Amino acid sequence: MGVAERINQIKNELPANVRLLAVSKFQSESVIMEAYRVGQRIYGENRVQELLPKYEHLPKDIEWHFIGHLQENKVKYIAPFIHTIQSIDRLKLAEKVNKEAAKCKREIRVLLQIHIAQEEQKFGFSYNEIEELLKNKAFDTMSNLVVSGLMGMATFTDNQARIRDEFHQLHLFFNKIKNDYFAKNDSFNELSIGMSDDYIIAVKEGSTMIRIGSKLFGPR
Repeated sequence: MGVAERINQIKNELPANVRLLAVSKFQSESVIMEAYRVGQRIYGENRVQELLPKYEHLPKDIEWHFIGHLQENKVKYIAPFIHTIQSIDRLKLAEKVNKEAAKCKREIRVLLQIHIAQEEQKFGFSYNEIEELLKNKAFDTMSNLVVSGLMGMATFTDNQARIRDEFHQLHLFFNKIKNDYFAKNDSFNELSIGMSDDYIIAVKEGSTMIRIGSKLFGPR
């Protein structure tokens, strides 16, 4: 089964309100174009140095998302074109993105990354940190930043009950944050959870966007 067939198969499984992000890191431009030709337009990269040439060479209607840990000194390179940065995991990074977006006279959508996994090496805010930042209106003055939702990665484990619980708790938190701080903000609507091994659970637990790499493109 080729890339096109895998994309169509996964899309046919998804509810209408869930979008597919193709994780294109380490994939060639020709492979990305295979996906593009069957209508896939949302792609995720986690390295600035790999994203830049792909942006230059590939069609300009692609919606690029940054999904990896982002260094503040790299923001300026992607600020002119990036659609969404899903991995805002600290306040200084949000401030830097806002500053660089202002220089480019545009808005950048961001997702706040929440640390929900058991592994320490994963990045993200705790639930309490996000609550404190929102209570203190930390993002209110960042006029070139559009806080559009939350992103999380479950523990890498075969324990499906744990994965389900982590996604479920994040969905509950998303709803609480939405009601408490973004009730009048239609832009806050994205819950990016679910990857190749756990996206079926994520969709059942409220995901609006799944991030799929190996299941689309095969093992690297």
